[in-house]
Amino acid sequence: MTRRGAWPPVPEALPAPIVDNHCHLEYPAGDEPLSVEARLAQAADAGVTRVVNIGCDLESARWTADAVARFPQMLGGVALHPNDAAVLAESGDYEAAFSEIASLARGERIRVVGETGLDYFRTGPEGRDAQLRSFRDHIALAKELDLPLQIHDRDAHADVIEVLLADGAPDVTVFHCFSGDAAMARLAVAEGWYLSFAGTVTFKNNDALRAAAAVTPPSRMLVETDAPFLTPHPHRGQPGSPAMAAITARTLADVLGMDLEAFCTRIWETSNDLYGPW
Repeated sequence: MTRRGAWPPVPEALPAPIVDNHCHLEYPAGDEPLSVEARLAQAADAGVTRVVNIGCDLESARWTADAVARFPQMLGGVALHPNDAAVLAESGDYEAAFSEIASLARGERIRVVGETGLDYFRTGPEGRDAQLRSFRDHIALAKELDLPLQIHDRDAHADVIEVLLADGAPDVTVFHCFSGDAAMARLAVAEGWYLSFAGTVTFKNNDALRAAAAVTPPSRMLVETDAPFLTPHPHRGQPGSPAMAAITARTLADVLGMDLEAFCTRIWETSNDLYGPW
């Protein structure tokens, strides 16, 4: 999985540091190579001084477990993406794969179970039972290890919420790249869940997502890039890196009518509360 094109320029530095709540630095991207070290350095130049890297298949989960030991500004999360869970179930490899994820999740610098959830965009009805089983297995794992859960929810809002309410969500539950409307945002906040906003909130045609952000208390909000994907406007379609979280943070502060430095400080404090010390 790659994202081609020229790398965008590094954004103007934020007035206070923030955390990129969700990225995938193991993925190759860009027409010209840019190392993990270089992307982290650019992020720091933009004020994004810490990242949570998410490994959502076995290969990337192994990479993440190794990388968090090498990069002090990085914590990690591991899981089986819902689309991968369906493929693994069909091949008979799901149990072994989930067992390895559960082992990797016990690493000292692995602080997230995720991304897990439901994806009805890429997987058809035939794979939904496997996705549901995997989602429930990851919920149980997050509870067992007392780790935050990061949710992937694509075209499956109602079913994701139904499972969380039926099984009982972990104490810290984060909707990665939140894509719901204002009503869903209010419901999530009422349940004590967190909403992580990516570059999609900056897209010109996404007024509904900005409306959802506007009703989300800053204390329940996180910022992410999903790099190298979902690069914010005006660089939409180009390869993304954690530095791009600075653009999304500015948009969210504007949506909330908050002072930018105060917003960054709030994001920083929430991230540290959820994931612990770096």
